[in-house]
Amino acid sequence: MSDDLSRVDVTDEARQLIRQLKEQHGELLFHQSGGCCDGSAPMCYPHDDFKIGQRDVYLGEVEGCPFYIGGQQFEKWKHTHLTLDVVPGRGAGFSLEAPEGKRFLIRSRVFSDEELQQLGEPHRGPIRP
Repeated sequence: MSDDLSRVDVTDEARQLIRQLKEQHGELLFHQSGGCCDGSAPMCYPHDDFKIGQRDVYLGEVEGCPFYIGGQQFEKWKHTHLTLDVVPGRGAGFSLEAPEGKRFLIRSRVFSDEELQQLGEPHRGPIRP
């Protein structure tokens, strides 16, 4: 895999908010929800407050935080590069940024065939330190 190629990235604005949330809550974890309570939204949790399942797919890290997506959602989005961004407003979920008057969202683009070949298959289940 190319050093520059990843399945997930983060905007500078989202990076700043993640740093702020880490100061308030400690280590964090992101999980791209598959459409339950808050639609299909990236959710930010204290690292140990969300249990990663064996079917969840590890996409990479954003600002030092692991980023996962549900297995079924990944099958629909596996051809897509995700960029974590933040906008003003309040999501309806349990994500840590909600009290800040902001919400994380995903921007995306489709991978080229060459990029998908370079990426290969991602890790499924929790990443163990």
